Amino acid sequence: MKWVTRERARVDRIACPWAIRRFVDPEAEFLYVPRDQVLEIARKEGAIPFDVPGAELYHYEEAGASYVSFDAVIRKYHLTDPALLELAKIVRVADGGTGEEPVAAGLEAASTGFRIIARDDHENQRLQFPLYDALYAYCRWKLEENGRLEHTRA
Repeated sequence: MKWVTRERARVDRIACPWAIRRFVDPEAEFLYVPRDQVLEIARKEGAIPFDVPGAELYHYEEAGASYVSFDAVIRKYHLTDPALLELAKIVRVADGGTGEEPVAAGLEAASTGFRIIARDDHENQRLQFPLYDALYAYCRWKLEENGRLEHTRA
């Protein structure tokens, strides 16, 4: 599958590709383009647009709470992994959604820093995927420590 989003990716536009590659399509290809070209390129390339107004996989409101594109990916693909749902809370807050997650400030800072040092969005994605792997492992550990997840390897 091919996916397309806005260039100069941070938080949500890196978290979504990470989740898609890990839980939906390991061979997914990602295109990063100017904001005003996302939907047009999606049509031309047969790609799935995300994290842009007008896309199905975009921010939404529900029951008085704000959700981000990462949440939309989880909802659309019926992802139920408890650690992924914990990670979604962190991503949501780091990307401006609702909730209180102290770890989110670190994710936002690291994501911004990676965007600054990366040559392009593909390098940014490559550099940040290990961060999301580590945060996912942290969420699994946190759930295991609280007895809300059986001890299994991801």
